[in-house]
Amino acid sequence: MPPPIKGWSSRLSALYSKHIKGVPKAPPVSPNTAALLSLLFTVIYVVPFYLSPATRPSPRLTRDAPSSIRARVRAVSFSCVVSVLLTVYVLHQTGHVSPWEIVKLLGLWPISLWDSARTMLLVAILFAGPLFEYGIVDGELKSWLRGRGVHESLSSWIGYRNYVVGPVSEELIWRALVIPLHVLAQFSAHQIIFLTPLYFGVAHVHHLYEFRLTHPQTPLSLAVLRSLFQFTYTSLFGFFAAFVFIRTGNVYTCVLSHTFCNWMGLPRLYGRVGVEAGEPIGPPDVARSHGDGSKLKGKGIAWTVAYYVILVAGAVGFYSLLIPLTESSHSLPVVLWEE
Repeated sequence: MPPPIKGWSSRLSALYSKHIKGVPKAPPVSPNTAALLSLLFTVIYVVPFYLSPATRPSPRLTRDAPSSIRARVRAVSFSCVVSVLLTVYVLHQTGHVSPWEIVKLLGLWPISLWDSARTMLLVAILFAGPLFEYGIVDGELKSWLRGRGVHESLSSWIGYRNYVVGPVSEELIWRALVIPLHVLAQFSAHQIIFLTPLYFGVAHVHHLYEFRLTHPQTPLSLAVLRSLFQFTYTSLFGFFAAFVFIRTGNVYTCVLSHTFCNWMGLPRLYGRVGVEAGEPIGPPDVARSHGDGSKLKGKGIAWTVAYYVILVAGAVGFYSLLIPLTESSHSLPVVLWEE
């Protein structure tokens, strides 16, 4: 049983006490306000992509074009500023939360490197199988230790979008802004964890339209399945990120986890290792290969067996360590377990 919430969060508990002397008390922020603002933030984030020829996708301008990425980064930056200002106003004026407590509710302070390190260890355990395949089987470990892969990833506009702008802006909107609104609206912990990420998933549905523009030869049914699959895994990550944000009160940890997951891509669930590289969530034009440019060669069956054993062990370890490795004194004032 986790320890009771301590510190600053206990002072906030009075804001959403459900009863005072038996009389129900209205939440500081109404549930409708929290839901409508979350939907508004999603619209503000996505719609600007289609308002300007510089950002609007077309058969001749894909979302991966450097000019489109630069324009979209500017649009996203503007959307984030507007969303932050709206959230701060509502929390302060409607929720009567002090500026210092707003900073804490948004997960901006305090910064706990220890909490971030433990959560990243948890994520690494989940991806133990892919780390084994990419680092050991494919021989990328030396490149990682030298930081070569980081430089190559961030030196392109696609990498900058996928590993910096995307994680920072998305975690700011759908974790640091949306979750505090739902906390003050007295949504339950389970509702916050499993409801708020759906806004995050919906924000990616527009990729179906973009994909159809740039891949008209792909059957509509396959394009829809691709979009549904993307909605599923973005929502699954959102469940985890929402849980981490509540448990640690730290948006930076969510950003790091998001970047790491984008970099790793989806784990291989079938096939032999060292034969075909799985398609990553990140840049589709970046394939895994040895540093000298040579093609990956097939490995013996023992490598594949080892991979799947490690993959399953990583999943079991993730489940077992999810609670202890996300324990923090900076958690948000949300009751996850009844006493």
